[in-house]
Amino acid sequence: MMCLFYLKECSSTHDEIEKFISHDTLDLQAVCTFNQTKGKGQYGNSWESGNDLSLAYSVAVPDELIKLPNHLFNFHTAEVLTDFLAILTNHTPQIKWPNDIIINNKKVSGILIEKKIIKRRSYFLIGIGVNVLEENFKHLPKAGSLLTQTGIRFDLESLTESLHEYLVENLTKPTSEESVLKKLNERLFRKDLISVFQIGQSRQNGIIKKVDEDGFLWVELENDGLKKFFHKEIALLY
Repeated sequence: MMCLFYLKECSSTHDEIEKFISHDTLDLQAVCTFNQTKGKGQYGNSWESGNDLSLAYSVAVPDELIKLPNHLFNFHTAEVLTDFLAILTNHTPQIKWPNDIIINNKKVSGILIEKKIIKRRSYFLIGIGVNVLEENFKHLPKAGSLLTQTGIRFDLESLTESLHEYLVENLTKPTSEESVLKKLNERLFRKDLISVFQIGQSRQNGIIKKVDEDGFLWVELENDGLKKFFHKEIALLY
């Protein structure tokens, strides 16, 4: 059984889902809001939504339902989300390694996955933020919304219900490690294109080649040749 709880406002759906798990024993639970004030992003980044323009959504999935390694489940979640957004928008979303969803070169969604033990049971806590109706990204030139990138004005409640149903149906479906990697590399943002990267204090041109089975990004660099990187070791600038 899966329940979706709506909160009018909260600081973080990721924090709230932990509270719900602590008081209930349902296999899967989800929390959403359209007004999140202190959202969490991957590796300490933040994701905020407010004023009924964005969706903040978190779902708890018991670890025993997932047969993939942690980093591949992260990629699988991104693939399920891109599948949903492709159906919803009739566009072709891409995955910016490791956890952002891109439509027409702008980030419209981000994913945070943490693994925690709560009441002696291990869970994947999956946080998803989706920019839905925002139009002003003056200070965030790499960000966009479903509205700005597709021209479609979605109803937040209907979108949330559809997303929730799609995730419930598809997140725990059996899949292979090979299939996850294949799909990821087919949808990888800026793959096989010349891009600019920040590595430490220097910038270099390079070409994204692939993500491997251990989750590393392989980039053919102009000066240093083919190298592999973990998240935060390299930044794609443009």
